[in-house]
Parts: sequence; C-alpha cells; structure tokens
Amino acid sequence: MKNKDFRDHIFIKGASIHNLKKIDVKIPRNKLVVITGLSGSGKSSLAFDTLYAEGQRKYVESLSAYARQFLGKLDKPKVEFIKGISPAIVIEQKVNSTNPRSTVGTTTEIYDYLKLLFARIGRTYSPISGEEVKKNTVTDVIEYTKALPENTKLLLLSPIVLDKNKSLDKMLAVYQQQGFSRIQIKGEIVRIEGFKDFKEKNVSLVVDRLVTQDDEHFYARMADSVQTAFYEGKGNCIIQNLSDQSSKSFSSLFQLDGLDFLEPNVHLFSFNNPYGACPKCEGYGNVIGIDEDLVIPNSALSIYEDAIMPWKSDSFINYKEDLILNAYKFDFPIHKPYFELTDEQKQVLWEGNKYFKGLNRFFKFIEEKSYKIQYRVMLSRYRGKTKCSTCKGLRLRPEANYVKIDQHTISELVELPVDELTILFDNLYLTDKEKKIANRLLIEIQSRLHFLCDVGLTYLTLNRNSNSLSGGESQRINLATSLGSSLVGSLYILDEPSIGLHSRDTENLIRVLQKLRDLGNTVVVVEHDEDIMKAADHIIDIGPEAGTHGGELVAEGDFKQILNCTSLTAKYLGGNMGIEVPKQRRKTDKFIKIKGAREHNLKNIDVQIPLNILTVITGVSGSGKSTLVRNILYPAMQKKLMQYGEKVGHFSGLEGNFNHLKMIEFIDQNPIGRSSRSNPVTYIKAFDDIRSLFASQKLSKMRGYKTNHFSFNVEGGRCETCKGDGEVTIEMQFMADVHLECETCKGKRFKKEILEVNFEGKNIYDILSSTVDEAIEFFTNKNQPKIVQKLKPLFDVGLGYVQLGQASSTLSGGEAQRIKLASFLVKGNSAKKTLFIFDEPTTGLHFHDIHKLLKSFNALIDKGHSVVVIEHNMDLIKCADHIIDLGLEGGKNGGYIVAEGTPELIIENKKSYTARYLRDKISLVKN
Repeated sequence: MKNKDFRDHIFIKGASIHNLKKIDVKIPRNKLVVITGLSGSGKSSLAFDTLYAEGQRKYVESLSAYARQFLGKLDKPKVEFIKGISPAIVIEQKVNSTNPRSTVGTTTEIYDYLKLLFARIGRTYSPISGEEVKKNTVTDVIEYTKALPENTKLLLLSPIVLDKNKSLDKMLAVYQQQGFSRIQIKGEIVRIEGFKDFKEKNVSLVVDRLVTQDDEHFYARMADSVQTAFYEGKGNCIIQNLSDQSSKSFSSLFQLDGLDFLEPNVHLFSFNNPYGACPKCEGYGNVIGIDEDLVIPNSALSIYEDAIMPWKSDSFINYKEDLILNAYKFDFPIHKPYFELTDEQKQVLWEGNKYFKGLNRFFKFIEEKSYKIQYRVMLSRYRGKTKCSTCKGLRLRPEANYVKIDQHTISELVELPVDELTILFDNLYLTDKEKKIANRLLIEIQSRLHFLCDVGLTYLTLNRNSNSLSGGESQRINLATSLGSSLVGSLYILDEPSIGLHSRDTENLIRVLQKLRDLGNTVVVVEHDEDIMKAADHIIDIGPEAGTHGGELVAEGDFKQILNCTSLTAKYLGGNMGIEVPKQRRKTDKFIKIKGAREHNLKNIDVQIPLNILTVITGVSGSGKSTLVRNILYPAMQKKLMQYGEKVGHFSGLEGNFNHLKMIEFIDQNPIGRSSRSNPVTYIKAFDDIRSLFASQKLSKMRGYKTNHFSFNVEGGRCETCKGDGEVTIEMQFMADVHLECETCKGKRFKKEILEVNFEGKNIYDILSSTVDEAIEFFTNKNQPKIVQKLKPLFDVGLGYVQLGQASSTLSGGEAQRIKLASFLVKGNSAKKTLFIFDEPTTGLHFHDIHKLLKSFNALIDKGHSVVVIEHNMDLIKCADHIIDLGLEGGKNGGYIVAEGTPELIIENKKSYTARYLRDKISLVKN
C-alpha cells in the first residue's frame, strides 16, 4: 500500500476484538460512513473498541514522557495494524453530566460567550429610574476640554469629603504637605496657609489651574491632574470654566439614584462563581423550601374548592375564609382553577396583602411554632425542592440583571427556546462601536445556535439542566458543540445520533453530519436508520447475524451497491424482507383517560389511552410525549395502583375502566444495575439456579462450598483483589479511568479453587463467558429446563449474543431496556395484569431485531397485559393498534393532540408530520 492510499483511506487489518473474526476494513477518509448490522454483530467493537481505541492510544503516545506517566499505558486493540487514522473524537449516547450546575448553555459553550458579550458591551440600568448608569474616565474629561476654545482658563477642583476621624484643619494640613496650596470656598479661591474659618463645609481642593492648548504636553499634564483630582475627590472632580463661570462635574464612581452598582465583568454573569451566583441558592436555581406542587396538589381546583391543601383543615380554614370574604376588595377570582390564575394573582395568593395573610406568612407562622411536633410534621409534608425565590430559578445574583444588551438581560436570553434566541441574535440591534467589539463573539454564538437548531433541539433553553436531557439529546448537543469548534482533519465516531428523533428531524441531522464531513472530517456513524444509510457515502455491513454468528464483513459500498448484496440489511432495505403490517388491528373497550394534562408544554389536553392493545405515542422531538407518559401517566397510575409514586405533573384527573390493572412498569434505557458486577444473568434471576447447580456438584459438597461461594458479590469464593469485578480500575488525572485486567484472577473473578468445580466440563467462569445462545444450547443438552426457561426470554428479545456475565456498564440503553423486558417475560403468566410503558425500545435495533421485539410485545398483550410505547421508528409505529400523535411542533408550539386512531386513520391526517412518513411505510407494504 502506498502512502497516498493512507491519505485517502483508513485501513484496519485483522480486527479480532470480542466477536470480530479478523476482518479487514477500508474506511474512506473525509466521507460520511455508516457501520450497520444486527444488534451484537460487532458494529460497536469495530467502531469504538478498535477504531476509537487506537486513535486514543496514538494520542497518548504522542504526548511527552512526563505527561504519559500520569495517563498510564493504554493497551493496543486486538488488530494487526491500523493505518491512516486521524485524531479520534467519540460522541456517545450517554448523558455526560450529573452535575446540577451543568446546563445546555455551559455544555455548548454558548453561555461562556454570552458572559463575555455582556461583560464587554452590556449597559447597566438603574432599577429605580431606568436610566443608564455611567462612570466617567480621564479620557471623558480630556474629550470635554478638547471641545473648548483654545486658551480657555480652567480650574480643576476636587470636592473635599470630610473624614469622620479627621477635622477639616487636619485634612488641609495634609493637603499642604502633599504640595497643594489653594482651596475654593463659595466660588472664592483662598490659600490653605493661614486659612482659619473651619465652619464651612462646602470646600473644594484646587488640584490644578490650566489654559487649554492643543498639544501633547497639555494633554499629558491634564491626564495626570485629572487622575489626582478623582483620587482626592473620592471619585468626583469638577472642571470650572473661568471664562464664562460655568462648571462641569465628572464622576468615576459607578453610581446612580443613590445606589452603587457593580461594574460588568465575566464573573458577575457566572453562576459557577461565588461572585455572580445567587446568594440564596448558590447558583443551583433551586432551594429546599415550601413546594408549590405539594401545597396545591390539584391545580384544576379553585381556591373555593379547597385547592390549598393546608387550609382544608378545621385548624386553618380561617385563612381560606379570610381570602374568600375579602376577595371582592382586590378583585381576586376565587372560583377560577388555580392553573388559570395569572402570575400576578398567584403572587398575591402567596405574598398576601392588607386584606388577608398569604401562604408565605402562613408558613412563616408554622415555622415559628415548629417547636411543637405537630407543626414540624406539617412543615415536612409541604417541604421539597422549589424554585429559588431570590433569583426565580435563574441562578444569578440580582445585580447581574441590571445589565442589558438591546434591552435584554442575560437571564431573559437563557430562558428563551433556542429557535427564538436564534432569531433574536440574528436581529440584535447594536451600535457600530458595539458591533466592532462584539463581532467575533456574535459569530460564535450565532453559529452554535444555528447548529442546535440543525440537530433538532429548537425547543431547549440554555438554562435547561444537562442531567435532565435524554441520551439522544445529550449526544446531539455534543455534536453541535463539535460543529461549533470547527475542527478539521478529525475522525468523528457517533453512536446512533438518530435516537429520539422523529423522521422529520432526521433530515436536519443528516445535513449536520454532511456539514461536519464537508469541513474536512471523516464521520463514522453506527446506525440503523434507513434515511441516514441512504445519505451515506459508504456503508459497512457487519454480520451475518449476532454474537458468535456475527463479526464478519458481509457487505460494503454505497446504498445502491448494498442493495445488490445478500445480507439481512440488504434484504430489508431492498424489500425482500420486511416487518409486516398486522392484518387486523386489536380493539378494546378499556381505557385510561387523562384530563387536563398541562405539565411543561402540554396544552391542557384530554388524552384517552387504550388498554390491552399496543398503543404508540409519537410526535416530533419536544412535542410533549415524554412529559405525558413519564411525568403524568406513569406516576399518576403508580399512585392509583400502588399508593406511592414519583411526583406527578400538572393534570386535572384520571378516569377510565382500568380496575383489572394491578401494576405499572416503566421500562426505560437506564442501566440495569449501578454496580459494575451487575449483569444480565443476575438481573433475570437465572444466576441463582446456576449457583445452586454448581453448589450441588460432588467437589463442592466435599469442600463445603455453598451457593454464596459461586457469587462475585459477597466474600467467600470471589477474588478479593478485584472484589469479583475481574478488573482493577486506575483513576486517571486528565482522562477517563482505565480498567486493567486483575493480575490475581486474570479477569476470571473467582479464586482458583472455586474454578476447579466443574459441571459437564465447564466451570462457573466458562458459563458466565458464554453467550445466551450458547448457554441455552448447553443447558438444554444437559437437561436443565429450569435454567433454560429463565434464559429463553433473553433470546426472544434478540439478546442471544450477550454474554451471561457481561457487565451492565457495557450494555447500550436499548440492550438494558430489553433485558428488563426479558425479566418480565420470565415472570410470564403472572396473574397481576400490568401496564407496560416503553421509552423508545427500538434504540440500537436492526430491522430484524424489531421483528423479535414486536413478538415480545404481542406475547405480553396475549397474556392480558397492556403496552404503551413512546416511539419514532416507523416500522414499529405501523404495527400499532392505536396511535396518539402529539405536536404539531416541539417546545411551546407543541403539546397538542394532532391525530389519534389506527395507523390507517392517522395517514389521512394532512397536518401530522408522522402521517407524512407513515404513509410511505404503509403504502410500500400494500404495494
């Protein structure tokens, strides 16, 4: 291979990590490349464990020997060689930050540029008069004198500010020692020496006497004298024109309306700095206080209907009666639902007025009585995390919001949705001088805002907490940040960036990926989305199946070339295989009706969710799907069925005939366990039976081994060096922690003597290292039906390729979700009818795996359970019995029901974006 080849391609030879079978791959540089294949076929092993791992290793090797001693040695991936690799950047699905101070603005760096912008060109306005606060500089005084006629006689005066500890005579004596000789009293100049009348208070020090001239010597003397005048006058000086007896005052103090103001600087606008952070909440935006949602749990009620929970009791009903009897005096609507009250009316309710005591005074009274146990109990009932009353959740000290640009404060800007903020910055009014100062900052802010819009995150605000974002949103924010950095010549590796995106938004994402490529980068995307594959310059298909049956390069080329191949991907893309639309949609007479859903951007909607069938909630990103399901349906049903639950979003009521339901399960993409030792086989409770099997072997009985000796979670049989992890974690100074194989057990987790116990030629480590497929075959042949029965659901949900002992931290969000689904299938015929809620279960799934997932859903429904799915994948949506489509747009323009009914009804809707893409899928099947 010639050097030119390495400039045009990245060559991977003999990649054999995990299930890869020594494959050779050629990736074209500066192109958009998609790596696809079944779940578990080896895509991630090629993209992350081979390509990215080698890029990271080469970067570490490029550092100095001094730097490398802090980083440790990164092992070379299992590959013969990789040539032509660029600096690698990986953008994963994981929500990177758990820091409560991290926001969308800080992650994308937009907030850093905003701070600089306000520090440089922000104007401070007094909250009293609304006038701009200005201070004079030496230059301002000199500019004033330049405008005067030449040879004008001037006096430069400093008002003498009397010191409490010094009398005027002592101060004058000090001035005389400093070389000053004259003072002005009532317009008359007198010498300090011999001055005796110390009763006069209005005295000024004569700093200099000048005659205006247009030369450098004059201006140099003037500047020096003005500086002295400001110092002696404690920030004030006066220029008196002796020619016309006029005078002009100047002040270097940042004051107005009797108030001292803080001068704008970067720290003033930083909530991560003690100088700029709100003193009450310390920059978090939330404090522990009286929670409005606990005080008024049902905002659909009016004050008259007992919306205020603590005022319902006989002890405190007089507070409510005071308000009702006096409401007419200040025009307060006692019969209007709480959620319909204006912000001003809510403020009156909480703050109170001369006619009644508000809620804040009521709770202050309770706090004063907290030495009594009943009042302490009552207080604890209404305490929770609530918005800071000082900064109103905006995190900054009040003085920061006196500074404005084009009449906008920084807090107003971070509360605007990204699409509105983009328009505002595109039309920002600035003076020519301000434009010159801020030009570079504005370019950076505008480009990053446009990139956020391009990746479909128009509905987010810059003040949104990073830890509240989904994996897909977090990944797309990182993508927008990378675009904003404008790196060139890099290798970007992305893990399913289409997650959480409606088909409409995927089109914008494709344009972003192409823009990243056009900058001069190689973009490698692990992806299943058909639209992204069509837009790719090159596709690499790994297969033919998953696990041990995968790991081979089955097809490569552009989209047209892939269609001519025989791989499973090609068959689905070409229409030779497909997910069939059900011939008949299920019907039901059981429903859950949510009335008046109005959390976040939901517009007080009534939603009817059918039971005992497959219901799909869909809509563009930010349309309100997760809010409806995660924040209202799930916690409300939890409280209804199990008498406990998470905090419920705002809604009016829950109705319907759902008495047959006994449980509700929300199956999201969070890891199946927090411990590094958690894995699939322990989660589905099959490991208990496997341990019992090994404990019953002859050698175990001879040595007195019990089931706990075959557990890596407790002391006994596990390796105590690595505590059963199989690896030792070394904390790094500047990079992610490095995990090295345990030298004592060589990664086998157990003590040597424990591994001597065999069942049919396999020890406990061999069993944990085998895939689900291999384990099912092994235990079937060895007549262990109980273990096979527990493992079978993992195979049914398409996880046959996963190792039994694979650490949960290495599983994707989609895999974790399907393991949870498998655990419910294990329980199987439970008499407790359950409502299952899934959050994008097709994450990470190939077309072929979606087939298996639908079979699992049907199995649950056939057993009498109900399934509700939040989903964007059209192959799953077309198989739904009932669709609820939210929109029309995201953010504040979302939150409405656009369409609902069977897929056949939905595609007739002219407004729905979902209908537009679903129409193609159903018509393709019909044809």
